[in-house]
Formats: sequence, structure tokens, C-alpha cells
Amino acid sequence: MFIFARCLIASSFLFGFAWAAEDRPNIVVVLCDDLGYGDLECYGHPVIKTPHLNELAETGVLFSNFYSTAPVCSPSRVGLLTGRSPNRAGVYDWIPEAKKATQNRRELVHMRASEITIAKLLKDAGYQTCMAGKWHCNSEFNNDRQPQPGDFGFDHWLATQNNASPSHRHPRNYVRNGDAVGLIEDFSCQIVVDEAITWLETCDPDRPFFIYAAFHEPHEPIESPPALVQTYAGAAKDRNEAQYFANVANVDAAVGELLEGLEKLNRRDNTLIVFTSDNGPETLNRYRGAARSYGRPGPLRGMKLHTTDAGFRVAGIMNWRARIQPAEKPVSTPVSALDLLPTFCALANAEVPVNLALDGTDFLPVLEGKQLVREKPLVWAYFNALNDARVAMRDGRWKVLAKLNGGKLAKLQNITVDSAILVRDAKLTDIEVYDLGTDIGESKNVADEDPARTARLKATLEKQYRELVQNSHAW
Repeated sequence: MFIFARCLIASSFLFGFAWAAEDRPNIVVVLCDDLGYGDLECYGHPVIKTPHLNELAETGVLFSNFYSTAPVCSPSRVGLLTGRSPNRAGVYDWIPEAKKATQNRRELVHMRASEITIAKLLKDAGYQTCMAGKWHCNSEFNNDRQPQPGDFGFDHWLATQNNASPSHRHPRNYVRNGDAVGLIEDFSCQIVVDEAITWLETCDPDRPFFIYAAFHEPHEPIESPPALVQTYAGAAKDRNEAQYFANVANVDAAVGELLEGLEKLNRRDNTLIVFTSDNGPETLNRYRGAARSYGRPGPLRGMKLHTTDAGFRVAGIMNWRARIQPAEKPVSTPVSALDLLPTFCALANAEVPVNLALDGTDFLPVLEGKQLVREKPLVWAYFNALNDARVAMRDGRWKVLAKLNGGKLAKLQNITVDSAILVRDAKLTDIEVYDLGTDIGESKNVADEDPARTARLKATLEKQYRELVQNSHAW
């Protein structure tokens, strides 16, 4: 039985007027790393206890169709921060640390200075801004050759290039505002929350703030508080699974500490909190070092790195105590992390440049119980997917998958000026169609049941794919 917590239909006083300075909410985004759709108690996990997230869902909103912007970390983060498909920014896969020149030029990949982020737009609108946690938006971290968090609108930042090292416990690779910190004796998600709250204590209490808290958990190398691990020892298959269960529980504990910190500073009521993940769960033992990756996709098909829904349908919980009233059922409207930028800007009275091509949509009508009208569907083009379909689309209740050139196009970790023609000229083939309204697990391909409908969906996907690849950066 798949169980959801109670969630909201927001009351109508959210809308119908321009936001005055005192009405604009503070905004906190908590982003997990590799958290599975089925890893939280409020999304049906039978073992892991997540009381703080349960409470956020019960008094706020739980989305049953929330999507990340990619099925892997770096592009997902770039998409969230910019409100644009990460392909447009030239971030197609996870970004390795730059070490030497390679044929596919991955050492060059980074979020370029021309990209406009949530933090930049909110800062321009008068917000105080902070980033803490996993950055993973460039290959040359803390190096002037590429932009760093402070170049994208963050007043204050504490970050790592990729994973916490040597693990979540006592990491040594954090950098604060350009200065290496060295050993910090705590667990990474607690370090992130402590940094954010400590920064907030120095802020102007009369100005709104934006915090981007990017947890490393539950990505490998997993390490959890011993007492929590012991709590799950009896319910887990082995010590490694207990470590994973405890890691997710520790995320919940960190969220509790964040809520407590906001409460003590009297900044809780008018703070919109968004909790989600960068992509779906890692496959156990997919690579050396993934022996504790026991994340669960719930009823979804696939895992991280797949274009089936488990790759990028993720937990999505929102809570705004001053404005959102709880109701009795999950919100099933498809919403994406791409939508955060236009929605936050609407709430903050932040001006979005008219020439900025966004792929996200302001979803405030959803919180009023109204229909969300998208100008274009959600589309993903992930050229290094583990499954054969490289392109996916969510259009209303329909999920569409397509291979490229019959599955014969080689996997690509990056798009260069040499390989760009391959994806631009590739043919969309082997169209699959799933009715996610009745088939959440994408188990029955209904493409042949209604050829006219499939033709319409394929034409839509064709149009969106061509526009995307024509306007994506090549290195």
C-alpha cells in the first residue's frame, strides 16, 4: 500500500494582489541527493521514520507528481537554479572535477556566468541569499577560471564541489566564501543547517531571505550517526542497509533542526519551505563504493540515470505556515523544479528578464486548487541514460519515451561542437506512451491503442526536442 501524508489546497488569499515587502515570504529550498521517491515515511517507506517531514506534509503540501530537472545530479541542480533545461546551459551529465583535457571536454563543463539564477533574481529584489552544501555546478571549484556560488547571487556560501569527503561524517572539503575550511566535526546535513542558521542570525530581520540548503545525503559515501544506525539494525537486512535507513532519518533530523532554528529567530511563519531531491535513488552496487545505496523508487519504474519516472520523479513537499492551509489529499498536478524560479519570482516581486527563455511555469494557481496551464510540456533529453530511451516527456497524464535512431546513437556524457550534430539530427523512434493517471509504474505501453493520440504526442515531443537541441550549448 502506497501511503501519502495529508496535504493542501491553499486558500484564495494567496492571490489577487501585488506582494508588499512585508508580505513577501522567506524561501528555503532543501535539496537531497539521490533520495528515492519511496524513501520517506510520508511517501510509503515501511521502516524509515521521518516525523519532521511528515509534519511539513501534513500541514502543507505533498506533491505526488513532482519532478527534478534531470535524472542525475549536476544538470538537475543547474536546472533548478535557472528554471531552464540544463541542456540549454550545456550541463548534460554529472560534472567531474577538472584534471586533464579529455576528448569529450567534460573538464570544461560548468554553469556559465551568463546563466541567471534564483539567487541572482531574488537578491536583485532585495533578498538576502545563502547557499550551503553540495554545489556540483562546475568542474573547477573555487577557481577563478570558472564562476563560483558567489558569482550567481549568493551573498554567503559554504560548499563542496561534489560529495562530502571522506564521507558525510566529519568532512574535510568544505569551502566558505572562497576559503577552505578543513575538518568539520559533524555530519554534513547538520553542517549545512548550522551554517544556514548561523548566517541567518547575522541577517537583517526586516528583509526577506533565500536559503539553498543542498544536502549530500543520502548519496554515497554514506555515513550516519551510530545511534541512528543501531535504531534500524533490527529492521534492516544488514549493517549497510541500516546505514542507509539512518542516513535518511538523519536528513529528517536536520530538517527538524532547521525548523527549530527558524522558530527561534521568529522567521518560521512567513517562510516557504520546499523539500525535494535532485534525482531518484542510486542502484545498489552500480559502482564500487555504492554498497549502502538502498534507496527505493516506490511504485515507479527505473532508478537514478533512467528516463523512466523513477529517474526524476521525486519527493516534493512544501510548507508555508502563514499562508497554506492543509487539506486531505496529495496534489497530483505535475510540478517541476523548473517551476521554482518563476514561482519564487512571482512571490518576491522579482523581475525576470523578458528575453530569458524559461522552461518552468509559475505554479501558484496549483496552491489555490486551480488548473495549471503549461505553455509547453516537461521534456528531458539525457544522452547517457541507462535505459534505451534517451528522451522523455510528461504532458498532462501522458508519459512519452523515445529512443534516438532506434537506440543506435552512442551514449554521450557531454555535447561538444563535434558531437552536437549527432543529437540535432537524431530521429525520435520507438515511441512509448504511458497513462500515468492509471499506470504509475509505466508497465503498459498504450501507444498502439490510439494511433491518433500517439501521433499528436510524438509531434509535440518532436517539436520540443528540436527546439531544445537547437538552443543547447555545445562545448
